[in-house]
Amino acid sequence: MTAFWAERAWLGDAVVSGVRITASAAGLISDIETGTTANGADERLAGVVLPGAINAHSHAFHRLLRGRTHGDGGSFWTWRELMYRESARLDPASYERIATAVYAEMVAAGWTSVAEFHYVHHAPDTRPYDPPHAMERALARAAQAAGIRLTLVDTCYLSSGFGSPLEPAQRRFGDGDAGAWLARLSSLRSQFAEEHPEVVVGAAVHSVRAVPVDALERIGAELDPGVPLHVHLSEQPGENEACLAATGLTPTALLARSGLVSPRLSAVHATHLTDDDIAVLGAAAATIVICPTTEADLGDGVGPARRLSDAGARIALGTDQHAVVDPLLEARALEHGERLASGRRGRFAPAELVAALSRGGADAVGRRIGALAVGQPCDLIVVAADSARTAGSEPVQIVLSATAQDVDRVIIGGRGRAAGGVHSDLGPLGDLWRKAVLA
Repeated sequence: MTAFWAERAWLGDAVVSGVRITASAAGLISDIETGTTANGADERLAGVVLPGAINAHSHAFHRLLRGRTHGDGGSFWTWRELMYRESARLDPASYERIATAVYAEMVAAGWTSVAEFHYVHHAPDTRPYDPPHAMERALARAAQAAGIRLTLVDTCYLSSGFGSPLEPAQRRFGDGDAGAWLARLSSLRSQFAEEHPEVVVGAAVHSVRAVPVDALERIGAELDPGVPLHVHLSEQPGENEACLAATGLTPTALLARSGLVSPRLSAVHATHLTDDDIAVLGAAAATIVICPTTEADLGDGVGPARRLSDAGARIALGTDQHAVVDPLLEARALEHGERLASGRRGRFAPAELVAALSRGGADAVGRRIGALAVGQPCDLIVVAADSARTAGSEPVQIVLSATAQDVDRVIIGGRGRAAGGVHSDLGPLGDLWRKAVLA
């Protein structure tokens, strides 16, 4: 067992002083004591200890686009063409290098779990890899090397738009039809149960424009109800307009009619919703994954996160394209987006921001994690309270002043994985990225 003594730690919805957290040999929290003083056997954690952050939406290879898509302005749709170009270059070896680097970057920043929304399934010539699931295995190895908890969200991607086949750049993403995707998902889950039991395998329909109506209905009828389900939802007004023209329904209403809106659903972005959409998602207690820095980077708009939360939905956070890999900045951007849209401060209280960073994403990754509580994994991030950014901050408000630069230590499963922005096993992040992109 290992005992960590925290000057202050976030327990429930409050910051508590003098907290001893004991981790079992299995990496679970076996005991929590409050109001204690440190003893010689404790590993001391200065600052404020938060639960490990859950990154509920990631596309690992999108990290390659950072700092390379801004020269000519453009839109989400022009950015997407550059993304397709990068996806065409991927093979299992390069994907593993890139994912290892981005997962290590996440860990050093304080993300301890990630949901990887994965759709680059097949070889560039569209043939399945032999042996099968080579790209998925690459992601599993990358997560294992970085020490992050991985939920592999395998994605159904069948069309380029309503009534349109896949474009050439998209063909390696597709499986032909819903039946073939369901069969491949079943094979993947069986194989990972044997080879990578530490990985949770979830599912996704990429978006309503990328999965035909009959396929949505079949997936709604046949997908194992215990599997976490994700979808890009109403990210762009154009998607809503096309869905209404093709079906007479909004994307949310179409998903609901197909049996896909339930507590297991994680709707990513959910930026452009009607009042009825918000009511449907809230009544279902769906998870809404807001990706504030990506939505700002792409000019997507500010979604109705406060209204969704008030309606009953759970709010989680993701880094999506990794323009920024910083859980504290994502949390702050969630609140800042609400302030800009409403003209009011304090739309999300600090406790709600910490919840969005942690337990809000638990269902999205299909794990019982996200809180400092007995029986949960000992996943901790230690935020310095005396840096140039945080000195003088009230501990309960440190989520509004700190950045990933203030994350002194990251502990996953009771084991130190990063300190001072350096990964404990993989070393400095700059070196790791240079190797990943230049190899």
